[in-house]
Amino acid sequence: MSQAEIVEALLDFIGRPSATEAEFEALALRLFAYQFAHNAPYRRFAQQRGRTPLTVRRWRDIPAVPIKAFKDLTLSCCPPDEAERVFMTSGTTGSGRGRSYHPTLAVYDRSMLAGFAARIMRGRQTIRMGILFPDEAALPHSSLAHYLALAKDHFGTEDSAVFVGPGGLALDALLTFLAEAEAAGEPLALLGATYAFVPVMDALAERGRRFALPAGSFLFDTGGFKGQSREIEPDAFYDGLSAAFGVPRSECLNMYGMTELSTQFYDDGNAVCPPVKSGPHWIRSRVVDPLTGQDLPEGETGVLVHHDLAHFNSVSAILTEDAGVIAPGGFRLLGRVEGAASRGCSVAVAEFLAAAQG
Repeated sequence: MSQAEIVEALLDFIGRPSATEAEFEALALRLFAYQFAHNAPYRRFAQQRGRTPLTVRRWRDIPAVPIKAFKDLTLSCCPPDEAERVFMTSGTTGSGRGRSYHPTLAVYDRSMLAGFAARIMRGRQTIRMGILFPDEAALPHSSLAHYLALAKDHFGTEDSAVFVGPGGLALDALLTFLAEAEAAGEPLALLGATYAFVPVMDALAERGRRFALPAGSFLFDTGGFKGQSREIEPDAFYDGLSAAFGVPRSECLNMYGMTELSTQFYDDGNAVCPPVKSGPHWIRSRVVDPLTGQDLPEGETGVLVHHDLAHFNSVSAILTEDAGVIAPGGFRLLGRVEGAASRGCSVAVAEFLAAAQG
């Protein structure tokens, strides 16, 4: 299949209201064959594992690439210099920066917009948005900057605004923005990196100020703290958000995504932590033993593997370093792997690099 045919098939698949397991599997196997043919490091790794388009019959058997490998190798089906956009990881957890090459943003954008409309907007057409993250001009290689720009441009009202610029957080402007929404009784959405909410909560506490945002408002965080602010345990964090902004924890939504994917996972609020997260019909998740790659039973903690059809140009199967457990309706995210699971991920990275580099 050509790249154009892959893109057309994916846009059609994402546009469907749902998909059966058989339909997902058929497209996943076609994508594996495409990536096997055009992504040399991935092909060498798959061959070393005895996995080829002739031998793989189930999407669960498509070999997953350890996420750290994106920092060491160029994993792209198209020539890297032909990519329309290159998203790079923040580089906060190591010396290198992982890269994801996108020959077109058509699939990424369709994936994001469809998922956001279904899980976050939930029937609403638009809402006034405040963004707590730099824009694309400041961070052109940030997938989150692009994601939030799509959210603001497609679902935000005209008076939506970005409150993080070259000078940092525009706190006074943000507080005015919040007060206007509160006074007008107009629902508001505040979206941004998890760590960006911490200084806002601190500033409100220092000033002895709280908001009571109108019904229909929601808060949306993603990405964790990344050393950019102090760490706060989830229950304390969402208690703090709820108290500071007057939004119930059930309307404090978290998105789980990464540069190495083109699809995002959502929960239905954080009234209880950790909530169940799930994605749309073009992504599937497994929980595995990182040393064997074998699926673990529902309820048993392991390492999350995601199979994202929208991430077509690189590899669609990613072995993360996130601990999780399969639960009815999705999975619970339990944080970074530790102990034996962490060592297992390190072994998986070493094995992948040895095979992929030939």
